[in-house]
Amino acid sequence: MNITPVVLCGGSGTRLWPLSRQSLPKQFVPLVGDKSLLRLTLERLAWCGQPALCVASEDHRFLVADEIERAGQRGTVVLEPAARNTAAAMALAALQAGSDALLLFCPSDHHIPDPVAFGETVRQGVAAAEAGAIVTFGVVPTFPSSAYGYIEQGEPRADGSRRVARFIEKPQPAAAAELLLRGGVLWNAGIFLVTASALKAALQRHAPDILAACEQAMAGATTETIARIALVRPQPEAFLACRSQSIDYAVMEPHDDVAVVPFQGQWSDVGSWNAVADLAPADTAGNRVQGHGHALQARNTFIHAPHRPVVALGTQDLLIIDTPDALLVAQRDHAEQVKDVVAHLAKQDVPQAATHRRVARPWGWYDSIDMGERFQVKRIGVKPGASLSLQKHHHRAEHWIVVRGTAEVTRGQDVFLMSENQSTYIPIGEVHRLHNPGKMELEMIEVQSGAYLGEDDIVRLEDRYGREPKSA
Repeated sequence: MNITPVVLCGGSGTRLWPLSRQSLPKQFVPLVGDKSLLRLTLERLAWCGQPALCVASEDHRFLVADEIERAGQRGTVVLEPAARNTAAAMALAALQAGSDALLLFCPSDHHIPDPVAFGETVRQGVAAAEAGAIVTFGVVPTFPSSAYGYIEQGEPRADGSRRVARFIEKPQPAAAAELLLRGGVLWNAGIFLVTASALKAALQRHAPDILAACEQAMAGATTETIARIALVRPQPEAFLACRSQSIDYAVMEPHDDVAVVPFQGQWSDVGSWNAVADLAPADTAGNRVQGHGHALQARNTFIHAPHRPVVALGTQDLLIIDTPDALLVAQRDHAEQVKDVVAHLAKQDVPQAATHRRVARPWGWYDSIDMGERFQVKRIGVKPGASLSLQKHHHRAEHWIVVRGTAEVTRGQDVFLMSENQSTYIPIGEVHRLHNPGKMELEMIEVQSGAYLGEDDIVRLEDRYGREPKSA
């Protein structure tokens, strides 16, 4: 049995701000141990027998590729020019995979700690999927949640699954409690098993315009291969013409052949800081701590402090989330409103609403550790074998100091090596490039000085990553 795992990597995760931001959404953030939710998802699906197929934003292509590489896998990434919700994303995957493929669609940002139990549940849905049904996997609820939609189970099917009687929108707390008392309902986890041909037929029946737009986009798609990962780019204009709608509204609710299989294991959509807190063990006072937090005379307080000591003294029912450039302190019963904080900050043009101090790049990362008038200091990490673009700046000069590893520096016509504790100077307007020729990460300190230090003051002359000549 070969199942192609399809990982849907969209979503901005604004309810997990300040850790999750537009430039680095929650699926890419190390939230469980030192692994991201996307990496855990890829590892959980390794048993399927086929390389993963991911659908992601063009802006996140290298983040996805890095996580596939860290999971020790190969795969294909279909890159959406813009977000068009899950119906379009699943249509792209079905068109890429081919009509005979059996597809397992999974969100990239859920946490399922028992992959064996999950795999066994998926196998229970294979017969129904091969018979042409769309199979969804509902989580057996453990409490009356108003944060999730529900699936009402119908009559048993001959293949061992059950028919879906109806999908229920996220209920109010009282209605959620009533649903659980009545029984026969499951949380809607947004996980589906279906053949590509059955999904395309359902889209043709219920959302033919979405399918047509995706077919046109994939007919003009281009493919680029980086290492063991294929990047597929649908034709942008055709895809941008596609309307945005979730697969639930577009197909699942009107379709008449939807089956459900209950999942009995532990599951979390990690959709709020309360959900993240539940992943950590509690002390006798109900406090949960990740990183360097200290809860003293506190009750029911969650501290996320990966970088520095954070002390909660005499607190109760608080969420405290610390990052290098932003701090969130919230009452636990306001966790769902964190997304409103992000909207407020964005309206005020606060950069931390969308971007981190540490920024991922295809060649590695940089961290702006200090800045002031006419200067900025960055830590820069370059992956083994990676290179920054051949570039120049119109408004700034740069000083480079190697902290760890070996750097190959291009400065004008000169190419030379620098090792730890060595430095060089890049004058304004000088063509330059930084390359890591070694087998370990290169780390260096960059001191910029000049009248303008914006990331858009980069003129790229050569770039192996296909970025625009003038771009951050």
